[in-house]
Amino acid sequence: MTREPTPIVLDVDTGVDDACALLLAATHPALDLRAVTCVGGNAPVKDVVRNTLTVLEAVGRADVAVAGGAARPLLEHPQDARHVHGDDGMGDLGWPTPALLPDGRHAVELLRDVCLAAAAAGERVTIVPTAPMTNIALLLRTYPAVADGIADIVFMGGAAQVGNATASAEFNVFHDPEAAAIALDAGADLSIPVTMYGLDVFYDPVVTREQAAELVAVGGRTGAELAGRLIEFQCDRFGRDASTIGDAGAVCAVIDPDGLTTEVLPIRVELAGQFSRGRTIVDRRDWSGDLSHDPHGEPPVRVRVALGVDHERYVGIWLETIRTRAGGR
Repeated sequence: MTREPTPIVLDVDTGVDDACALLLAATHPALDLRAVTCVGGNAPVKDVVRNTLTVLEAVGRADVAVAGGAARPLLEHPQDARHVHGDDGMGDLGWPTPALLPDGRHAVELLRDVCLAAAAAGERVTIVPTAPMTNIALLLRTYPAVADGIADIVFMGGAAQVGNATASAEFNVFHDPEAAAIALDAGADLSIPVTMYGLDVFYDPVVTREQAAELVAVGGRTGAELAGRLIEFQCDRFGRDASTIGDAGAVCAVIDPDGLTTEVLPIRVELAGQFSRGRTIVDRRDWSGDLSHDPHGEPPVRVRVALGVDHERYVGIWLETIRTRAGGR
């Protein structure tokens, strides 16, 4: 029996690896990409919107609504990652400016409308944030009724054991830790299942320079060429012969959740630590007995934490989709 495509919305800060995720979400037959919302993170939100439209135009998805949202974290000034993603936020590839235009709604309004429409139709959408969760926190606290239209949230962010923005914290959570804490707390309040696709698995699915060159050779300013150039940019930026597909792994986790090894674990977001602000503190203690000596108690939020990934499986999904479905407009 053929499975109906999974309705999905991406919330992005495009971003080289967000672009890799968008290319997959927009072209894989198992997904029904309903909308893409944008938030400041890797680049300022204006650039994020342009980059997102560029990706969707490359794969002929003018039907997907794109909206700009929060330009900055809830409390702090933004700290972008253009030193990683290039001055334009997406590899400085010299790609043509897209003809597509964004939706007139704010990202939170677009998210609200998509979720409520799904609920009214007896459906539920999967939300995949691959960015700071500012838009998601605002959505869930402002419009809690959207929970009726949300199947789950699969977010790229955090880690059980490592960091990148700091020694403790992953960038998406570090950029707006209050938003991450609010979004996770709201998800628990609203009984929305949450999966954390964090740095513990993020770096494992990689594409080689040779594989990227094959995509570039498709040419024609297609999604395949764009995908190959993004991988080449990352290889050049970090001086490596292969590069992660990054955020695209979170999309793979929606397509093929059995490729992840996960455990449901308690989690907190550190908001006050001098050296650990933005860290996702995942409680991996293997006992559930007397907590009287822990002044904090057990965290009230539990999420499915990705601890392992079948990297070859996910790279295969990404490459096969890009090769066969993103090679023409």
